[in-house]
Amino acid sequence: MIHLRSKKEIDLIRKSCELVVQSLKLAETLVEPGVSTSSIDKMIENYIISKGAIPAFKGYNGFPASSCISIEDEVVHGIPGDRVLIEGQIVSIDVGVECDGYFGDSARTFAVGGIKPDKELLLTVTQDSLDRGIAEIGAGVRLSNISHAIQNTVESFEYSVVRELVGHGIGRNLHEDPQIPNYGSPNSGPRLKSGMVLAIEPMVNMGSFEVKTLEDNWTVVTSDGLPSAHFEHTVLVSDQGPEILTVYN
Repeated sequence: MIHLRSKKEIDLIRKSCELVVQSLKLAETLVEPGVSTSSIDKMIENYIISKGAIPAFKGYNGFPASSCISIEDEVVHGIPGDRVLIEGQIVSIDVGVECDGYFGDSARTFAVGGIKPDKELLLTVTQDSLDRGIAEIGAGVRLSNISHAIQNTVESFEYSVVRELVGHGIGRNLHEDPQIPNYGSPNSGPRLKSGMVLAIEPMVNMGSFEVKTLEDNWTVVTSDGLPSAHFEHTVLVSDQGPEILTVYN
C-alpha cells in the first residue's frame, strides 16, 4: 500500500529530513584521512540524540550503528568500526532519522582529500542521475519513469546501476511501498500522486552492476572490486512537481 501523507505528516517528515541533512553536513566536516568510521558514526549519533530524535538505523533489523559508512567498493550498509579513511578514497554515508514517529533518509558520497578524476566523474554522474530521476516526479507520472531516467544517465557513461537494491517509500516507517528500482522501461508501474513521499537512491558502480554481501551479513560490495557511489534524497510528490525534503546546500 502506497500512503498519501497529510500536511501535518509531511511537516513531521520534513523535520526528520532536516536532521538528516544536518547530520550529513556534520559528517562531511569529519571526512578526512586518518579518521575512523566509528568516530564519524558516534558524532552523528550524538547529534541526532541531542535534537531529541532517534537514529533510525541503529537496531533496524539488528544493524549495530547509527549510520551506514561504505568505503570504495562497499556499495551500502557498511558497518562503522576501527577502519580509518585514507587519502584518495570515496566514502558513502547514509543516515536515517526518526522524529515524532516519522522518518527521513538521505545519503551522499564524499571524497577523502583529493581523489582521481575517474572517481570524481563517478560521483558527478551518480549525483546527476539522482537529479534526473527526481526531475521526472510529478502527479500522474508513472513510477518507472524515475527508474528509466536514472538508468539512462548512468549507462550513458558506461557505469552500471545496482539492481539488487532499490529506493522506497518512507513516512511512518523507514521502508514502505513502493519499491523504486534504479533501472527499467518507462511508462509502467503505479501513477504518482500528490502526498506520496519517496526515497530515491541510485547506487552506481564504476564496473559491473553485480554485488555480493560480506560475511557480516550487512556490507554490500561490488563483485569486481571497483568503486561505487550512492546518493539519496527523500522527495515529496506534489501537484507542482517534486519537493526535495533533504536539500543539501
